[in-house]
Amino acid sequence: MRAAALFLAAFCACTQAGEIPLAERRSGYEFMGRETRAMQDDDTTNPALFALLDGETLWNRADGAAGRACAACHGDAAQSMKGVAARYPAIVGAKPLNLEQRINACRVEKQRAAAFAYESKELLALTAYVARQSRGLPIAIEANDTTRPFIDAGRALYERRQGQLNLACSQCHDDNWGRSLAGTPIPQAHPTGYPIYRLEWQAMGSLERRLRNCMIGARAEPYAYGSPEMVELELYLMWRARGMKLETPAVRP
Repeated sequence: MRAAALFLAAFCACTQAGEIPLAERRSGYEFMGRETRAMQDDDTTNPALFALLDGETLWNRADGAAGRACAACHGDAAQSMKGVAARYPAIVGAKPLNLEQRINACRVEKQRAAAFAYESKELLALTAYVARQSRGLPIAIEANDTTRPFIDAGRALYERRQGQLNLACSQCHDDNWGRSLAGTPIPQAHPTGYPIYRLEWQAMGSLERRLRNCMIGARAEPYAYGSPEMVELELYLMWRARGMKLETPAVRP
């Protein structure tokens, strides 16, 4: 394990290519094998299908002290939620919220129900169901006077070396994408399909789970779920992927 970590550090430090031009951006889908792409493409074999079904059930189920379902306010998700995931994280009040946080805010404020725990089956399912309604639409995060300070903070974190391996996200995903690390292609780290079903996990997972995995791999202390740093990084990554089409729920190795 120590040898693998040292190899990763040496590999990702070997070149400095800079930020990926918009015209050269590629989804992680393009780095996968034929079988995994086919799994994502076919809704009947996509292992996230069961999460989507659970999410639809939660959408239509009355909950909380208010005895109200998501559908009672928003109606048919295929219409009311179309395009929503393409705009998150979004600035709500004075700070960015990701889609999971926005769903939990609605639960607490409108349904008067307890917030779902991060990475819980329920939160992942409902988030995937909401995001599914935007599949195929372009990510629509804009850099303006309101969002730019948070995007810049996320960019700084993405480019900052951290952990015992002294690695930045950009060293792998900007400078060395497309190359092979221990036989596995390095993707560009565009968050086009979250929540995803990851074969390594044999389960659904959020973007924050994946980011924490990377931080732990660099021997860094990961930020807590829902922390400002994680949401700012998520906002930057979504802005970095602006114009790319959403694939939720994606499948990844």
